[in-house]
Order: sequence, then C-alpha cells, then structure tokens
Amino acid sequence: MASSPFELRLVHLDLKGAPPKVSYLAEVFPLFHALGANGILLEYEDMFPYDGELKPLCANDAYSTSEIKEILKLANFHELEVIPLIQTFGHMEFVLKHKEFCHLREVAMFPNTVNPHKEESLRLVCTMIDQVVALHGELRWLHIGCDEVYYLGEGKDSKKWLKQGENTIEKLCLAHMKAVASHVISAHPTVKPIVWDDMLRGMNEETLKDSGLAQLTELMIWDYSPDLEVDIKVNLIEKYLKSDFPKLWFASAFKGATGVNQCLTMIGPHLKNHQQWLKVAASIPVGAIQGITLTGWQRYDHLSVLCELLPAGIPSLAVCLQTLKNDSYSEKVKEDVEKLLGISSLEIDTFMSDISGTFPGSEILSLVTQIAFYLKSSVDELLENNRYVTGWFSPYHRKRKKIHPIMIHHFQPDALRLLTKWTAVTQELCTAMEKVFYASAIEEWMEENVQPSLQKLQATVDDLDKAIEALS
Repeated sequence: MASSPFELRLVHLDLKGAPPKVSYLAEVFPLFHALGANGILLEYEDMFPYDGELKPLCANDAYSTSEIKEILKLANFHELEVIPLIQTFGHMEFVLKHKEFCHLREVAMFPNTVNPHKEESLRLVCTMIDQVVALHGELRWLHIGCDEVYYLGEGKDSKKWLKQGENTIEKLCLAHMKAVASHVISAHPTVKPIVWDDMLRGMNEETLKDSGLAQLTELMIWDYSPDLEVDIKVNLIEKYLKSDFPKLWFASAFKGATGVNQCLTMIGPHLKNHQQWLKVAASIPVGAIQGITLTGWQRYDHLSVLCELLPAGIPSLAVCLQTLKNDSYSEKVKEDVEKLLGISSLEIDTFMSDISGTFPGSEILSLVTQIAFYLKSSVDELLENNRYVTGWFSPYHRKRKKIHPIMIHHFQPDALRLLTKWTAVTQELCTAMEKVFYASAIEEWMEENVQPSLQKLQATVDDLDKAIEALS
C-alpha cells in the first residue's frame, strides 16, 4: 500500500453555521481517526467563549470554556491534533457587524474587512488570538486566516495612505499579515502562524521575499476545484518556495464548495479535487508539504445561508480521507468506506437518492436526502401540474372560495396524503437534528429547505377546507 504524502491530514470544522453539539463531536472524532485524519482545523468564528470586551462576539449557542476543554480532550484522546483558526483580516463579519466594533471596518458600509491602519484593529485581533491560545494548552500552529480580504484599499484611510510615496495594496496587505503573525510569535513563541495564500498569489517573488512574511508564517494553499490545474499549482508552489516559505500546506474540500445553498454532497467533484492535489504533491520537492486540510464549509460567509450539514458530507469526507491515506482511490477504498460507514453502496458521480448508513448522523443524511429529492417536486407536481388543481382550484377560485364539488375528490386525498407524509418526515428530521445541532440551526435549515413547500401545501389544504365550507 502506498503511503500518503501528507503527514498531517486535518478535518476542517467550520463553526460559523450549524455548529455541532459536543456530544456529536464525541461520536464523530473516533470516525475521523478511523478514516485517516490526525488533526482538526477548528474555525471558531462566533462559537468561542470570548470574554471581557470581546463578549459581544459570542453567538447565543457559543461553546462554554468547559465545552472547549471537553472538545480538546476528546480530540487528544482520538489522536487528533487541534489547530484553531481565527480570522484576523477578511471574513470579519462576526466581529464588525457589532456596533462596538463597526468603527474598525475598512469600508464603513461593509463588515467583512478590518481597517489595517487603526492600532485598535490590531489590538482587537491580538486579544482574540490571546484568548483562544490561552484555552488551548500546547499548540504547535495557529491559523490566522487572511483570505478574501475584499475591498482592501477602498477605505478612507487606505486611499489617503496609497497616495503617499510608493505605497501599494500589496504592501498594505503584507504589513497587516506580518503584524498579526509577529504578535503570535512574540506572545506565544512555540506557536507557528498559518495564513491562507490567496492574497499572495498575484505577488511576485521579490515582493514576497522582501516582506519577510516567510520567516513568520507557513502558507496554506487552497483550491477546491475538481479540475485544479496541476502545472499552474506546481509553478505557484515553486514561487512560494523561492520566496523562502519553508513549509506549505494544501487545502482541499470535502463539502461546502459546490453551491452556496447546497443540501447534499456529491462525492465525485470532491474526490477529483483530492486526486489532483495528490498529483501536485507528487510533482514538488519532498519535504515541502507540512500537511493538508480537508475543508468543510458550513457557510460561504457569516451572512450567507447554510450549505450541506456535516452529516451530509461524511460519505464524501470518508472517501477523500481514505484516498489521501492510500495515495489513490480504488475499489478497495470504496469498499473500506462502505464498511466503515455502514453504507451498502456508495454512489460517486451522482447524488445518492436513497441512503442509509450506521455512521453518526446517518439518519439526518437519509431524511435530508428524502426532502432534497422529493419534497418540492411532489408539492409542485400537485399544485402546478395536476389539472384538477390548475383548472378548478386556481388562485382566482381560492380567493373566492369557489370549487366544483365533483373536483374535490380528484385532489383533496393527494393533498392530505402529501401533507401528512411531509409533516411526519419533517418531525422525524427535527428529532434527529436535535441530537446534533442547536435549535437555531434547525430552525434556519427548516425555514430554508422545508417551510416554503410545506407552507404552500398547507395553505392549499386550508383554502380547500374554506371552499368546502362555503359550499354547505
């Protein structure tokens, strides 16, 4: 069996949407380990129990200090090294949306990017870092984010600064990254900062070298595309290595990268993404790679909708981890995954329409699959394609409570049957989700994915009842 080129294989837990309860993490950590993971990239966002002036950052469901300690204990027990991720530049909505911190925005209207000219901005992110590190004991790495720093250079302070001398947006970006990384290293000498690479991709070797960022950080190069271009990636890596970055990380995706409001994860595109990363790893100097993170985004940003829930992405995670662990995908990998997850037959290149498994959260995946495949289509079929509804119970009829008595039995039984069925499935899913998620996540998922169809159906049944009443 070929060995993996990635010594460290981290599963990314994105807590900015549908954060799992600690009891669920206790169930999935052993599975992560069995599948070949040996680390967790824990993106806290607003789920960390920030204290003091940072208290407003905490979500209502934020983990308590004792819960964080429990998560770390569980991770340690299952041989999963934890690397916390804290955004310190872009993706700062969870901080800058609050009135206490909105004056630190780069552009006053937009809560995504912090103003790098204000000392208070740096003080804020350093306080976040210190609070997180303090709760984590022996850390080797800390991810300080810095991806997608949109609108950098477009704030008032930046525009003024950019008019002076040879100032550029590149220098502005690098200066803030360096300031944050320098704080990590001086305040926590045993901890190495990691940064996302996308803001550096367009910079030339000389700019990167002269900045000195390479002496302070390790880069995490991300690309979630199934048709990731190996040659382009290899050239980029060569540039980074020549710019003195000693160690590089890769970041792939096992879910949350194929559609902003996606419910189900198709394995194929994610598997291809990992196969491409394996080709990249085979084409660069041995020893240049520190590890790989399998990202599992839960929202595209703090203010977007939820994408696939963690249980929905587990079959994809399993295939991708096993592929990395074995350095390739094979029929044996597929069989091993089916065994580990208790799934009779994995579909790689289509959405699985009927799925049952024995892994933690498999019931959620099974019910979400039913809803994603059949709820909207069955309701639309009745309300938009049934000739008795469209012909004898149109919006005009409904408004006036008119119905031809003969037509009632042509669609009332179907409407009631559908309503009973989907109400029961929804209730079952709510019960399954309560074991894994907090009420706010369940409410959001239901409002986005279930209520539009269910309410349409319920309103039709109610209108029909009123029309029948008007007949008597």
